[in-house]
Amino acid sequence: MRLPFVKSHGAKNDFLLTWAFDAPGDNLPEVARTICDRHTGIGADGWLLVRASPNGSGGCDGFIRLFNADGSEAEISGNGTRCAAAFLVDAGMVDGELVRISTGAGVKHLRLIERRGLVYMFEMRMGVPVVADGHLRFRLPLAGGEREVTLLDVGNPQCAMFVESLDFDWRTLGAEIEAHPMFPNRTNVSFVRPVDEHTLEVRFYERGVGETMSSGTGSTGAAAAAILRGVAQTPLRVLTPAGPLDLRWDDDVYLTGPAEIVAGGEFYF
Repeated sequence: MRLPFVKSHGAKNDFLLTWAFDAPGDNLPEVARTICDRHTGIGADGWLLVRASPNGSGGCDGFIRLFNADGSEAEISGNGTRCAAAFLVDAGMVDGELVRISTGAGVKHLRLIERRGLVYMFEMRMGVPVVADGHLRFRLPLAGGEREVTLLDVGNPQCAMFVESLDFDWRTLGAEIEAHPMFPNRTNVSFVRPVDEHTLEVRFYERGVGETMSSGTGSTGAAAAAILRGVAQTPLRVLTPAGPLDLRWDDDVYLTGPAEIVAGGEFYF
C-alpha cells in the first residue's frame, strides 16, 4: 500500500505524520517500525497518526497517537506534539494562534508564537510534573552500583540523573536504565548537567527510540527535577545537541520550541 506522510522535526527530534484515515486498520506497530527505519524506511524517531477535529468538536483541534521507532505506543512527545500542531496549522485545520491537541496524556494547549513559512515556534502548556514520595532522590541499583536519580511523570515516565560532566558513556547507561526492572513499561532517561541557576545541559535516551537530539518531555522532566532539587530556578534554558529549549514553571510548566515541516510524500508499505 501507499502510505502518505509528512516529515517534521522539533529541534531535530524527527517525526513522520499521517492522517489517521490514510493509515491501515491493523499492524500499526509493524508499520511504525518499517516507516521509521533509517535505512529501509523514511527514518524518524516516531510516527504520529493525526485526526482533525472540525470546529473544535470534543474540546480540541486534533487527536494524535504516537508510535515510537520500535513500534511501541507512547503517551506523548513534547516535540512531536508541536510537530502535530504545525501539521494542523499548515493543513488549514486551525483558525487562530491557539492549538488544542488531544494526546495520550490529555489535551495539550499550544500557542503559536511565530511562523516563517514552514518553520513554527510554539509555547506548549506541559502540565504539572508529578514526583512520587521518595522519588526526588531515589537510589537506583545499577550494574556499576547505586546511582541517585529523580523519577517523575510529565505525561510519560522520566528518570533524570544529575552529572558533573557528560563526557562518559551515557548511552550505555541510558539503555540499562530504560530497561531496568524498576520500570516494567520502561522509562525515558535524561542526563542533566547544571550550568548555572537558569541553564541546564541535557542528553536524552528515550524509551523505544534510544538517543535523540532533543526531547520536549525530557527537557520538562530535567527542568522540573532541577527546580525541585534546588539546583535551578525558573525560567530555564535547556541546552540540547539540537539547540536550546526554553521552559518556565508558573501554574504549569510551559515549553517553548520550534517545529519545522521538511518533506512530504508516499511510503510504499
